[in-house]
Amino acid sequence: MSSSKTENTQRQNYFDHRREIDELTGVEVLETFEKFNQRDDVFCRALWDEGVSSQKVIDFYQGYYMPHAKARKSDGFSQRDYALRNAAWHVCNVLREQKEGRREGFHDHFTSHEEGWPEPYAFESAQQASDDIRKVSAFAGADLVGICAYDARWMYEGVYDGEGKSKPSGIPDDLPHVIVTGESMDKELTSTVPSALAGSATGMGYTNDCVTLLTITQYIRNLGYRAYATMNDSALAVPLAVQAGLGEGGRHSLLITEEYGARLRLGKIFTDMPLVHDAPKSFGVKEFCDVCNRCAKGCPPKAISFDPPSDKIFNRSNLKGVVKWTTDAEKCFRFWVNQNTDCSICIRVCPYNRDYTKWVNRVWQKLAGSRFRRFALWLDDRFHPRPREKSADWWGN
Repeated sequence: MSSSKTENTQRQNYFDHRREIDELTGVEVLETFEKFNQRDDVFCRALWDEGVSSQKVIDFYQGYYMPHAKARKSDGFSQRDYALRNAAWHVCNVLREQKEGRREGFHDHFTSHEEGWPEPYAFESAQQASDDIRKVSAFAGADLVGICAYDARWMYEGVYDGEGKSKPSGIPDDLPHVIVTGESMDKELTSTVPSALAGSATGMGYTNDCVTLLTITQYIRNLGYRAYATMNDSALAVPLAVQAGLGEGGRHSLLITEEYGARLRLGKIFTDMPLVHDAPKSFGVKEFCDVCNRCAKGCPPKAISFDPPSDKIFNRSNLKGVVKWTTDAEKCFRFWVNQNTDCSICIRVCPYNRDYTKWVNRVWQKLAGSRFRRFALWLDDRFHPRPREKSADWWGN
């Protein structure tokens, strides 16, 4: 192929992968972009890739079920810490593993639905339908909800099949809307990370997400529309959440919201119910993260980069062809396994990890999003250190 023909192909690929929404989200998609296959996610690779998997990894996964948890005397890793963590995951585990060969919410979309109404409900307008979704979402337990357009770029090229390969996601590509939900995680429990006790906040976040998503999705189906509930399966959640106006991406690769910082679990519902899309929001996260390295400094395995956003690839668990902050997933997961529980240190030490019901923290957030961001960072260093709290203190003894 001639050089000019190659350049034309690359230029066409670039425009094929760009969207108008990118101008609002600040996402830069390059001509090298490739859709991500969930098989390459580090949590899936741990099940088939000899470079990641090991007996220790198998024991780590089994530890989320009693009596396989390996309790020890260290603060935050006692039997009762694991007992609560695994209890917080229990309902989610039941829902995701009730059908043989499927792990719903993680490798497969949820199918726990009753038959809905045969004909679509006639809303007066898409705005009325959107208002209803917000009201029902709040009733069902969602702390945040946003709506965006279906974006094929963030759909997985394939989902993990449980046997080292991938398969189609089963989500129809003619559903024009995505409802993105957010479930906040307990701040006091997160303050004890790294600990098995802190994993309770993660587990309860997922459990609440399961119940919320299934309830909203069944409501939509009862109205006569198609809807598919998903969590970690089917698509990348953070770029969709950004497009749905829930927040912005941070240095630690997590979504940062005005209401909860990065202390959030995300869910997605794909539907053809008539809806109005939300606009992406910007409140200065990118500019603040440019000068703040708190998560990178606080990460024990050094999995978070100090560098500016780029298209750098650490390993096959990274998305290709997008300029962003990228975490070294292999280093991160290895630390999880060594600790024998999930880690959220980057969430705990993030300056956006605050209680925004307090006016002083809302004022701080305004400073952080302004040209006084370095002063806001100094204030955070001086008055809000966020040390690891003892799990024994959470229990009250």
